[in-house]
Amino acid sequence: MPTKVKEIMNVKLETIKPDATVFDAIEKLVDKRIRSIVVLPKDEKDVYGVITVRDIVFKVISKNLDPNKIKIEEIASKPIISIDKETELEHLIKLMEKFNIARVFVHEGREIIGVVSLLDVLSATLIDRARRY
Repeated sequence: MPTKVKEIMNVKLETIKPDATVFDAIEKLVDKRIRSIVVLPKDEKDVYGVITVRDIVFKVISKNLDPNKIKIEEIASKPIISIDKETELEHLIKLMEKFNIARVFVHEGREIIGVVSLLDVLSATLIDRARRY
């Protein structure tokens, strides 16, 4: 089994500006077939955020709000939970369990460079098993 987060992280991250509309996010999510987008900081004092399919469905669509009129920053979750790329996989899994989250972002310094989802952990387990047999 891989031992470090950097070995299984997904580096194909989509980003969006905080002043974009929720509709812009919907287009990206559907077009790329992804479940989350990193929300860029507004300025040096701001932090990264995340917007997920779940956020959009429960905070906008279920409330009959217009996705063209709602800005990303109004519904994004901030700050995101991120860990260093050298973090042990075991620690990552404990973190996901403790906070009941499906994805953790990976940073190098102050920059977000990847994401690890529960599915990435499962895939790594499967690949590891295949290599052994």
